Amino acid sequence: MKPKFGTLEKKLSVIKKNNLLRNLQDSQVEKQFIKQNGKKLLNFSSNDYLGINPGKIKHTQFQSSSRLVSGNDTSFSILEKKLSKHKSQEKSIIFPTGYMANLGIISSMANKQDTIFSDELNHASIVEACKLSGSKIKIFKHNDMGDLERKIEKTKGKKLLITEGIFSMDGDWSQLDKISQLTEKHEIITILDDAHGDFVLGKDGKGTANFFNVEKKIDLYISSLSKGLGSFGGYVCGKKSLVDLCINTSKTFIYTSALPASINQYSLERFNSNREKYRKKLWEKINLFHKRLEEIQLLTRSTSQIIPIIIGKEKNAMEFSKFLRDNGIFAQAIRYPTVKKDQARIRISITGWLSNEEIEHSIQILEKAKRKFKLK
Repeated sequence: MKPKFGTLEKKLSVIKKNNLLRNLQDSQVEKQFIKQNGKKLLNFSSNDYLGINPGKIKHTQFQSSSRLVSGNDTSFSILEKKLSKHKSQEKSIIFPTGYMANLGIISSMANKQDTIFSDELNHASIVEACKLSGSKIKIFKHNDMGDLERKIEKTKGKKLLITEGIFSMDGDWSQLDKISQLTEKHEIITILDDAHGDFVLGKDGKGTANFFNVEKKIDLYISSLSKGLGSFGGYVCGKKSLVDLCINTSKTFIYTSALPASINQYSLERFNSNREKYRKKLWEKINLFHKRLEEIQLLTRSTSQIIPIIIGKEKNAMEFSKFLRDNGIFAQAIRYPTVKKDQARIRISITGWLSNEEIEHSIQILEKAKRKFKLK
């Protein structure tokens, strides 16, 4: 390369040196399996939590436009009405992805005169959205209500708070009951990213806020159609006036192409399925996996379908992941900057696709890996 690219090449070499290089690998996902390099592995890195059997999608002509121009296919309004009812909210709007929903909504709700309170373990899309808003950002210690309240009491002006429902890398739950008490007391706009709790927790899979019985205290929900529901896209629910404001000011909604109608049809098909049957089956698998992990003394603070096994050093996590892959288990190593340095982990996702026998097999491999890598 020419000298003008020297600093960029150096940046890449530092990434390699720190065992942080990421490479794309061709793969094909089929139910509970993933195929890579001709090898069929049990897939523990999928977010298709419910494992709803795929139906037949009828592909139609793509809209090839933004929704505000000519891309607003009728399938959007049908699905959005169902999502609003699902979340007990006045209105919903679908975004191409959950990441774009976070970027668009938070930057629409807040500006440089405002203050956003954000949990330190919030997803990267939330972190970037807060920066994009230009607001003052106050990070509170993970699930630490004392730290949050102290920061709130020192802050004047308009305030917003955003947290995940189930945290995507640790698998623990936000203390929404306590957070809601604080936000109600101090009149703070409350935004919940429930991507990993939606369709998984609460009555009929209504999500984390429903589980904690604080649905009416959440002002805006941001969620995903690509996790529990196993389809694609993101969506936002809330008061009609707030959603209408987002439609008119959210750049990631206004200036991008609409999802293909066939994707909406696929989401509708999965939404209309017997989701509760799949959800109950999923929780049987989650509880079994946690029980067996406890029996082999591989402890985690997670109580959800997302189960991190903390390894520490990035290189060790990569070697641990390779050992699992060599033994038929696909579970990715998660490294900095997705998590803190020296907090690398194997992130295991439990889905309803897995059988009890496959779970037992994976536990046996994990027990061997624990001994090999001397995990406590």
